[in-house]
Amino acid sequence: MTLKLLVLFFTPLLSGLAIFLVPGGKGRRSFKLLLVFAGAYLFAITIIHILPELYHQPVGLEYIGLFVLAGFFLQQVLEYFTAGIEHGHMHGHVAPGQQGHPHHTHTHQSVSAVVLLMALCIHAFLEGGMLAQPATMGVPYDVHAILLGIALHRAPAAFALMTVLAYQLGSRRRALPYLLGFSLAAPFGLLISTSLAEYEILTGEGMIFLYAVVCGNFLHISTTIVFESSPEHRFNAKKLTVAIVGSLVAVLVEYGLM
Repeated sequence: MTLKLLVLFFTPLLSGLAIFLVPGGKGRRSFKLLLVFAGAYLFAITIIHILPELYHQPVGLEYIGLFVLAGFFLQQVLEYFTAGIEHGHMHGHVAPGQQGHPHHTHTHQSVSAVVLLMALCIHAFLEGGMLAQPATMGVPYDVHAILLGIALHRAPAAFALMTVLAYQLGSRRRALPYLLGFSLAAPFGLLISTSLAEYEILTGEGMIFLYAVVCGNFLHISTTIVFESSPEHRFNAKKLTVAIVGSLVAVLVEYGLM
């Protein structure tokens, strides 16, 4: 539990704080490759780990697919408010003092910083919640591969969040409380779901359905990242290589080879 809490809190916090260390506009290519790696890993771990675990559980099998679909479309709704920050979109916004970037600018309607944070926190809260492992769930499952996937995609999301909020609020320092709130959301999700399970408010079947909802979230986020890595459908050997490596890492982690 302690390790999960530390990873869930410090990964986005430190990644968001990295905005103070990155000179304006630099590192964008590396950032995009990290996104591709994270998306490929998350997609692979969803296919080879999360979905098999779901259908290995002893209850709720007839409804699992419905909750996966619900999670997929819930993420679509959330992205109307986050404009895709959870998969690294910065939408042409840069922090004050940074150079703009001519590519991948978007015309999404701006939302308030509070609404943006709330939408991101809902997703992060659900992610943290799925990492609880109550005895009432039945068959235990290994969360370390999933924890790594969550960390990989929350890191660029936190950096993108700080970039967008620094632009909206006119200051990186004003964005810090929002970063702290985002960093706390997943740990709170883990603590609350664990407590609810211990008091048998969240049943084993309910935990499985939560797991399925987040599985749908992951499918939406990961496929969006991978598909958007080549928006004009041009072959890019470097991005394809990074995506394959990300998937292979997920396979190696899943089968205990790393």
